[in-house]
Amino acid sequence: MPAPTAFRANLPGLAAAAAAVVFCLLLHRVVPAVPVLTAAVVIGLAAGNIPGPAGLAAGPWRPGLALAAKRFLRLGIVLLGLKVSLLDIAGLGWLTVVLIVALVGFSFGATYLVCRAFRLPGEEPVLVAAGFSICGVSAVGAVAASRGIRAEQTAVPAAMVTLCGTLAIAVLPLLSAVLGLSPERFGFLAGASVHDVGQVVATAQTGGTAALALAVVVKLVRVLMLAPVSALAGLEHRRRAGNSAGGKFPPLVPLFVAGFVAAVALRTTGLLPAGLLETAALFQELLFAAALFGLGASVNLRSLMRTGGRAAAASLISWTIIVAAGLGLAVLLVPAA
Repeated sequence: MPAPTAFRANLPGLAAAAAAVVFCLLLHRVVPAVPVLTAAVVIGLAAGNIPGPAGLAAGPWRPGLALAAKRFLRLGIVLLGLKVSLLDIAGLGWLTVVLIVALVGFSFGATYLVCRAFRLPGEEPVLVAAGFSICGVSAVGAVAASRGIRAEQTAVPAAMVTLCGTLAIAVLPLLSAVLGLSPERFGFLAGASVHDVGQVVATAQTGGTAALALAVVVKLVRVLMLAPVSALAGLEHRRRAGNSAGGKFPPLVPLFVAGFVAAVALRTTGLLPAGLLETAALFQELLFAAALFGLGASVNLRSLMRTGGRAAAASLISWTIIVAAGLGLAVLLVPAA
């Protein structure tokens, strides 16, 4: 459709997403324990299923919400690359980096098998596995693009990784206190087992500066796996599909994932001022919040009830396995205080 027509069609949904993001930011300011991204998912679910707003979400809001769910998420993933410096990662040492990468592979495989055991439908097992093992919603979107999965099919995996990542903010500090972990071991555990970068920061900062510093760097190793895992997921999809797709496949490395890699390279140069990086981080959170609101609004709770319980159970079991593995690696690699 012509650009002016498309703009008019998208405007109501984009306005609704913007209003939802503002509400989430205000809610987080009033109640800091409620993460912005979690609030965006929940409000989106409400908007898509409560009589009245649901009609708007399925009607005039739909084009704009679909745009937010797809395009805003991808732009946010590009900005995520500005948080990753290869120099910070190199400071961990090669053995630690190799073991964290191995943890990503283990987490992906374990989560995938658990989700298959719970008979999650379609591509949900691979999307949940990507989100849990790498970087939450960003990985869900990247792997979905490399496998040609429609945006609306990512809604449940995105909700699961967001909600379980939020659970970590409350659970891991309690676990650390019970086990008597040093700040460094707690930070390593948070970076190794929490899904989204923002959730890692919210979790690790409860352990102090030392915990937060290590948590962020460990998490960035996992984030760096976004591009190779997306490419491998795309290769596996092509191998499995064979000739059935008629030679038509999405790119192995989608353009926005290439943008993420370019952003990592740019951050590594150290040329970007701190103010610009802080602004980019804020825009990334706003874009993700709008995308999650759009994804949440696309979920039909009646349909979700049929598989939602299985998805939640599979997610909780998977995350427990990942936490146990992350804790073991923390004890192995980080000296006790």
